Amino acid sequence: MPKPTEGELAILSVLWRRGPRTVREIYSEFNETRETGYTTVLKMLQIMAEKGLVMRDETQKCHVYQAALAQSDAQRWFLGDLMDRVFNGSAHRLVLQALSTKKASAVELAEIRKLIDEIEKGGK
Repeated sequence: MPKPTEGELAILSVLWRRGPRTVREIYSEFNETRETGYTTVLKMLQIMAEKGLVMRDETQKCHVYQAALAQSDAQRWFLGDLMDRVFNGSAHRLVLQALSTKKASAVELAEIRKLIDEIEKGGK
């Protein structure tokens, strides 16, 4: 999977949150957090389609774009890449660093414990 730029990742976030959208809809939401021109968003989407990051439905007058990968699949890929490049492939180091960097809530810790239990039982 090609690595998206920061701007491309912001567009993917819109698509993951809102689902398939036209360029105008993406531009409207994207522009709430960063000032960008309509043609810039359009060009970014065209590049993202060429990279395989988004799919374009051309059957309607206004093209509709959607993320090519589910957010969870993309997160898994990015995390694996980060783990390999920064933590020498060590899940242990990545998890310890993540938990020491930002305090996890009680709910998050319970989910982490549940996942660990499932892994230990051979579930995942």
